[in-house]
Amino acid sequence: MDQSINTARPPYGLIAVLLVGAFITFLNNTLLNIALPSIMKDLHVETSTVQWLTTGFMLVSGVMIPTTAFLIRKYSVRQLFLTAMGLFTAGTIIAGISHLFFILLIGRMVQAAGAAIMMPLLMNVMLVSFPIHKRGTAMGVFGLILMFAPAIGPTLSGWIVEHYDWRMLFHFITPIAIVVLLIGFFMLKDKKEKVDIRLDSLSVLLSSIGFGGLLYGFSSAGNQGWDNPQVYVTIGIGAVSLIIFILRQAKLADPMLNFGVYKYPMFALSSVITMVMNMAMFSGFLLLPIYVQTIRGISPMDAGLMLLPGALLNAAMSPITGRLFDRIGGRILAITGLAITSIATYLFSQLTFETTYMSLVIIHAIRMFGLSLVMMPVSTNGLNQLPRRYYPHGTAMNNTLNQVSGAIGTAILVTIMSIRTESVMTRLMTDALHQGGGQPTAEIQQQMLLTATLDGINFTFFISTIVIAFALVLAFFIKRSTPSEDPLGETSRNIKGVTKLAGN
Repeated sequence: MDQSINTARPPYGLIAVLLVGAFITFLNNTLLNIALPSIMKDLHVETSTVQWLTTGFMLVSGVMIPTTAFLIRKYSVRQLFLTAMGLFTAGTIIAGISHLFFILLIGRMVQAAGAAIMMPLLMNVMLVSFPIHKRGTAMGVFGLILMFAPAIGPTLSGWIVEHYDWRMLFHFITPIAIVVLLIGFFMLKDKKEKVDIRLDSLSVLLSSIGFGGLLYGFSSAGNQGWDNPQVYVTIGIGAVSLIIFILRQAKLADPMLNFGVYKYPMFALSSVITMVMNMAMFSGFLLLPIYVQTIRGISPMDAGLMLLPGALLNAAMSPITGRLFDRIGGRILAITGLAITSIATYLFSQLTFETTYMSLVIIHAIRMFGLSLVMMPVSTNGLNQLPRRYYPHGTAMNNTLNQVSGAIGTAILVTIMSIRTESVMTRLMTDALHQGGGQPTAEIQQQMLLTATLDGINFTFFISTIVIAFALVLAFFIKRSTPSEDPLGETSRNIKGVTKLAGN
């Protein structure tokens, strides 16, 4: 008998365990960024080296996530959760006891292997647990819990690093991760019938080189420059491998990652809008810290507190947005949210040396409010159109493209800002020399550099506004989705026993 989810009430116990596990992995990721300067000082490494803690995590995630569609169909939720949480816990322990940088990096990459499985697994369970008319509300609660992690992460991290050694970030997470792992071990009892599918090793290799090459190349472009062979060679190899990977998936009877999801127009449209938003969204995460800390001299703790109201508002809006999505669909929400986000991003393109702290708090909160109306409704509306057997592929595709678009967006924004800053600096220096004052003093040159950097930040925010406006135009084409007819029928082997729990 097919024990699929919608035949009974949703397995809330299972979902609660998965949510706590996902929350811990999300929180851990947001904790580390503020600690990077302390790690550099303690382990005697340069900025380019310490960035590997972020880049390495991203690369492992980018390589692992495309395989999750296969893993979800092959193994039970219990098996995948215990594996993911076990890897994450082991990585956290390794990182917490590390006194050498390469051991810390190994710990982070082991963490990433576990975290990469967790999110697609949770998304797939949420999709098959709730009927389509309740899915928005369910995703809203899911968003509230997960968005709370990045909301409190920077502030909590700032406080811990200020009072304790940076390793306490990992020691703080370790006992929680162990408890969640034990709860999962005793609570999750789902079974899965043996599924006769095999992972195509060539597809795994091509996917790893393809997505890994693109992620590494674009993430390196911001620091190395586009003319560095390390950048364009890895991007080129990644692109070619990805093309071969896509062609191979089209020929396989049971592909590792099924690109057939793009035959469904609302899913394809949601992917484009989400990628465009991810690329533009990073302008706030990337440029605001530079502005408040480098140009305005605001402390890291105060910078974290500045972002907190917006992050909390984003989290609080998630369940409200979910309920609205169930009632009115994603189109009105996306158009409204993108319009608000466009206006707030434009306001950030008008920053000055005198912009008040409260103005920054309010504009950031407005921007996060706009984003809260866009991301979940757009992606859920796209996934709603897919037949159930495509859910693992859809969630894996979305998570992979989020990683790639974030890396591409960051690289492009850093490049735009650098070129603009350099151009303005050259013009200011030329004007100073033409005015006959000779070579400006070091103090004047420093002020010129701050002026040029501010102009570069404003210009990049303006470009982000244009990109978001493009997403706004696309949002007018959104239609409310209903599940499409599956030409192969409900393939029960792919969903059988996914969340059969003891006592549920």
